[in-house]
Amino acid sequence: MPDTPSPPQSVEEFGNRLMALSGHLPLRLQQCADHLARHTDRIALSTVAQIAQGAGVPPSAVMRFCQLLGFSGYAEMQRLFREALSTAPPDYATRLANLKAGGADQPAALVAEFVEAGRQSMEALAQNLDESALNQAVSTLSAARTIHLAGFRRSFPVASYLAYVFDKLGVPTVLHDGVAGLGQRSTLRDGDALLAITFAPYSEETHALAREARNRGLPVVVLTDPPATALAPLGNTILTVTEIDFGAFRSLSAAIALALSLALAVASRRET
Repeated sequence: MPDTPSPPQSVEEFGNRLMALSGHLPLRLQQCADHLARHTDRIALSTVAQIAQGAGVPPSAVMRFCQLLGFSGYAEMQRLFREALSTAPPDYATRLANLKAGGADQPAALVAEFVEAGRQSMEALAQNLDESALNQAVSTLSAARTIHLAGFRRSFPVASYLAYVFDKLGVPTVLHDGVAGLGQRSTLRDGDALLAITFAPYSEETHALAREARNRGLPVVVLTDPPATALAPLGNTILTVTEIDFGAFRSLSAAIALALSLALAVASRRET
């Protein structure tokens, strides 16, 4: 068919295609798009039946959706994600071994490398900051009765630091830390807002809380890394920050800077 598009050539292009189609699809195909956008990390290892069950559609709908994107079927789409998975960052033991093999195992050398990575991250933040999204995030959070903070795994230091800063600034907050498996979802109330912090590969706990907040009609601000296409359905406002890595390790220099700036701007706005 001449109108059939060529399939996406990368995971990022796949996400962009999903965003372009979102809101212009029949119900079942939209369910497929929404589910795949939220769970791109599962495509490489899931069967078409598992994807269909998660999306709440028959497998034939998943196949139609794959063809809509230009793939011959689910297997071809899955191959794209399996190839991306094969180039994913190595585990931490491998990263450490690579650092040692590269001669960067001296403490002073490591400090210098991470300082440089942090400098580049901060410069990227200054150059690529979406001021419109930042202003919108400040408006949303400053108008909230209580700000809920969600950040698990690598993003937990950012969320916990924000909880500390907001408390010192007198801004009511709830830190959803997942201790003892407690989700604290019962604390979500009308008039509240959620600040969800998550970096690829995205935390399912943060995803779940963001979905819960959206289902209750609460505004959600997401702080993440670009391109953030899989998180677009979850957030009213998306803030992105790029962290330059060294040896496949990434610090949180730029994320902390953006989070602190957001907290101070919110506290200042609430006082006016």
